[in-house]
Amino acid sequence: MPAIHLRLGAFSAAFAIAALLSSGASAQKKYDTGATDTEIKIGNIMPYSGPVSAYGVIGKTEQAYFNKINAEGGINGRKINFISYDDGYSPPKTVEQARKLVESDEVLFVFNPLGTPPNSAIQKYMNTKKVPQLFVATGATKWNDPKEFPWTMGWQPNYQSESRIYAKYILKNMPDARIAVLYQNDDYGKDYLRGLKDGLGAKASSMIIAEESYETTEPTIDSHIVNLKASGADVFFNVTTPKFAAQAIKKNAEIGWKPLHFLNNVSASIGSVIKPAGFDASQNIISSAYIKDPSDPQWKNDPGMNAFDEFLAKYYPEGNRIDLNLMYGYTVAQGLVHVLKACGDNLTRENIMKQAASIQDLELGGLLPGIKVNTSATDFAPISQLQLMKFKGEKWDLFGEIISGDVGG
Repeated sequence: MPAIHLRLGAFSAAFAIAALLSSGASAQKKYDTGATDTEIKIGNIMPYSGPVSAYGVIGKTEQAYFNKINAEGGINGRKINFISYDDGYSPPKTVEQARKLVESDEVLFVFNPLGTPPNSAIQKYMNTKKVPQLFVATGATKWNDPKEFPWTMGWQPNYQSESRIYAKYILKNMPDARIAVLYQNDDYGKDYLRGLKDGLGAKASSMIIAEESYETTEPTIDSHIVNLKASGADVFFNVTTPKFAAQAIKKNAEIGWKPLHFLNNVSASIGSVIKPAGFDASQNIISSAYIKDPSDPQWKNDPGMNAFDEFLAKYYPEGNRIDLNLMYGYTVAQGLVHVLKACGDNLTRENIMKQAASIQDLELGGLLPGIKVNTSATDFAPISQLQLMKFKGEKWDLFGEIISGDVGG
């Protein structure tokens, strides 16, 4: 009898150890759909065609960056499978592509989908499905709403913060300004306009003397510029995407309208906006920045810029180096890699959002010195600092301090 007891005791001890080991293994590795021991499947939606196709290079840069990460062994041994679809900046198409990514491709999450109307169209779907809509490529204020939409998070400084910073500058330097606004007729354009009015406060109704909105389906915004000039405004707030921003700068020069020109940050790229519009026509435009401009000689020996150049040379040699959208794609991809590394072997959707909401003072090589990425469970706005800049010669000159423009959701 004792021998049997011993054998049973040894068996139960071995069983207990095995159970312990297996529970330890499962505690170490947790996966949701789209993640395995060897792969992390990431979805993305970009306007590779349509009215804002200039932004398509963001998706191409991200793909190139993930190729770099994969070539270096992946993230914790896992390769990134980046699936990127075109929606032509059309919200119904965005919905179709998001469903395809989540239900057919079975991605772990959707990363950096571009545009305010497209992201607005999929926000409820992503949150109902509990699939992260992470680091969306739009600065609308509504992405910072962790209570209502815990699965959606922004990335860049929000549009209202940016507008308030311009309003502050106008109030200080041109208190009697007569302001004309051109804005895209959607959530993106209206967010900027709201921020400007909030920033001007009680003076908004007297200072803003003309507003013109345009649709992305319009071939040109020339007639809007003519109308705004006729208003007699001496400040022009230009809330447009790249194609229309270049048109506006050109038309201003053509008709000899020379107001103090504020250009929203999303169209500050020298490569895709300023150069096509013409350097002469772009002098003294004011915008804002949070990432380094590769065309600016001040970053010539900057380690962050050197790393960017090495990346482009090896993984995206055909990319237009002076297009600021490449630096944007590079930087947000680095932000995502930081989050995925922090997830370790717990690649659940819940943990991805948890790690994305736990970033503290992250410095990335492409961000301006002093600008850091910070998030928390109650703050889904990773970057909330900007610096003003003025276009001189063939480059942007940064001026003033780094300004924080926090605006709640």
